[in-house]
Amino acid sequence: MRIFLPLKSKFFTVFFLLVSAISGVTLATPAEELELEQLDRIERDLELQRDWAKYRWGKAQTDCYQNYWVDYCLRSARAQYRKEIDPIGEQERALHEVQRTLRKSIKDQKDQKRAAERVSPEKSAERADNQRDFEQKQKASAARAADLEQRRKDAPKRAQENKAGTQLD
Repeated sequence: MRIFLPLKSKFFTVFFLLVSAISGVTLATPAEELELEQLDRIERDLELQRDWAKYRWGKAQTDCYQNYWVDYCLRSARAQYRKEIDPIGEQERALHEVQRTLRKSIKDQKDQKRAAERVSPEKSAERADNQRDFEQKQKASAARAADLEQRRKDAPKRAQENKAGTQLD
């Protein structure tokens, strides 16, 4: 009892993986992300196929223990499982290779975008404004701290002046 993908979907999957792997053209990031999402869907389908194959193998194993020729039956079940699982593994390896190249391409594009933003005159002007604002705030904070310290030093003198000036006779 085998459950395989129809020939049309296998052809589409293999064709899609090959075209994706061969094309060295850099796509726009949204298109690449869409392609990566499609590849993730294909990966989920492959995982589902693998899980069903594993289920069928486990069922065949338990059925084998009901027979007299257990070893022969287990070898046959294992061979059947390998026939089902090997093509899935090959497809997964090809899929993971394409996913790696897409993720690397997306990461490289994002890195280039960040580098371009760092170099842009608007960002450099914004950074200079931020630096100037920061320095002004630091100077204002230092001036307030110095003023507070001076007030603390002058506190006894002000207290004496207030005491002397507010005495009523």
